[in-house]
Amino acid sequence: ARKLGAETVNPGAGQDPVAAAQAFSRGRGVDAVIITASTKSNEPMHQAALMCRKRGRIVLVGVTGLELSRADFFEKEITFQVSCSYGPGRYDLAGFCVGVVEESDRIDGSRIRPGDRIIAVASSGVHSNGFSLVRRILDIEGIDARQPFGDDQEPLIEQLLTPTRLYASLVRTLIQAGIALHGLAHITGGGLPENLPRCLPAGTHARIDPLSWSRPDLFRWLQDTGEVPETDLWNTFNLGVGFCLVLPPAALDQALSICWDHGHRAWLLGQVEEGDAGSQPLEGLPS
Repeated sequence: ARKLGAETVNPGAGQDPVAAAQAFSRGRGVDAVIITASTKSNEPMHQAALMCRKRGRIVLVGVTGLELSRADFFEKEITFQVSCSYGPGRYDLAGFCVGVVEESDRIDGSRIRPGDRIIAVASSGVHSNGFSLVRRILDIEGIDARQPFGDDQEPLIEQLLTPTRLYASLVRTLIQAGIALHGLAHITGGGLPENLPRCLPAGTHARIDPLSWSRPDLFRWLQDTGEVPETDLWNTFNLGVGFCLVLPPAALDQALSICWDHGHRAWLLGQVEEGDAGSQPLEGLPS
């Protein structure tokens, strides 16, 4: 990245990485801001990346001495598709994260039982997933991404490229409060149907209520403008759900309260039930 003209900056220990990156890049016209956060060698660590689409050059921001998470985010296959060729001056940026956790503290879904409740935590937008479809909708319909969108009339491109919300600090807070987290699911590419079942043990399935939240206007616009079938929409976008927590019924109210207190909109999405979901990955999906 430095060969492409990247600059580097190292905020001091304890600084919020997102705030540090935004403060550094504001008004400077950067293509991407990548944050790598780690802790001392004897503490669990979680590295996160935030990519901010602007114009100009790349800025790499390294943050040290910052503990973002004490939770184990179970293994997840990460894939992406590129549906267009890279032209002159175009390039891609990729990163990875490493987590360290005590074996006894792993949250791998093995403690999930029928009757456990599923909490949905809101996303901040598209969360950088499904952009092959987004670009296709914009291209086919000839839409100017700078056009105003929504109640605040912010440019459409800014809505589409709102940075992904980070949930590590929320999970850490829940654990510190004594919440018995049985399972975690980050709702990325593939949406709820692909990602939520991954955290469930064999012999169980999730039943969700698709009417438990109001789908954000951006996803409604994408569906209407691109004439996207309902099934494709669910299997491509998060539709407003960025993260899921699976926990026992007795912990539901306290967990919801902690989520809201820490600035995360959250609600009861569904519950875990015994047996397979049949032909569908989740029970309750719109037909």
